[in-house]
Amino acid sequence: MDLGQANYKQNHSTVQEFILLGYQEYPVLLFTVFLATYTAILLGNGLIVVVTTLDPALHTPMYFFLRSLSGLEMCYTSVTLPKMMANLVSGDNSISLPACASQLFFMLFLGGTECFLLAVMAYDRYLAICLPLHYMTIMSHRVRMGMVAGSFAISFPMQLVQIGIIFSLPFCRSNEIDHFFCDIPPLLSLACADIRSNEMALYFESTTFVIIPFLLILASYLQIAKTILRMPSATGRQKTFSTCSSHLTVVILFYGSAAIVYLRPKTPESVKVSKLLSLLYTIIIPFCNPLIYTLRNQEVKTAFRRLLGRKRTLEVGTRIMS
Repeated sequence: MDLGQANYKQNHSTVQEFILLGYQEYPVLLFTVFLATYTAILLGNGLIVVVTTLDPALHTPMYFFLRSLSGLEMCYTSVTLPKMMANLVSGDNSISLPACASQLFFMLFLGGTECFLLAVMAYDRYLAICLPLHYMTIMSHRVRMGMVAGSFAISFPMQLVQIGIIFSLPFCRSNEIDHFFCDIPPLLSLACADIRSNEMALYFESTTFVIIPFLLILASYLQIAKTILRMPSATGRQKTFSTCSSHLTVVILFYGSAAIVYLRPKTPESVKVSKLLSLLYTIIIPFCNPLIYTLRNQEVKTAFRRLLGRKRTLEVGTRIMS
């Protein structure tokens, strides 16, 4: 074995962990902000899950998918935020190679699932608005369960293969990841091998999980727009559109940020942009989802009031019995 090969193997073997650079300034302030945000994400999305589960009036396909999305958001955020907060508290920004691979897998798996789940929600709105007489027949409980399960099933094997390909690369340039968490673009920049096939795989996966679901969403909303425009009443058009506006807002934010991060050409300037946009789809959107879906949704607000009223009634009854 010559000296060059020996040095290559030595450098390759030394990378057993990575250093997540993230934002290292103002750790106390960032920890406080992230803790408050994470708590709000769990409470807000958890409240949607509880309310849509306990209130029989919300046992409809639309709220079934909303409940699935909220549960997914809690899991998705939990992949990155706890580790980010732990790093800020301890000052230790290291992450082992297996932990990095696990974090990246669950990020891609849950993120890919959300892409298809948002497409399923758009199809649900298409059926409810364009084919209202057949809506409940088509969107049966079995079909709803199959669509959600299918979203997970499509994402799982593809992300598993992607992780296997990425972590078979030798990382010998550096062990510093200029990001908050393990992500594909910064990891590929550390590889000391030909990554063209990996970049092609990344674009293929991005097309599968970003472009294709987005086109399905676009097709659904084009049909919805045609149906709404044919409605004679302005009040009816406004009411119908209001059932889609929340979902449409989330789609634009989520797909817009994901497309910029994973589909734009990589430049030195794009690293900083990607870091900022990653905060949008990993933290800000899960934080805003409960607000987006509930503030303009009278049914959810009414169900929440009923739940609070039921709780007060139980408390009064308990006091009387005691």
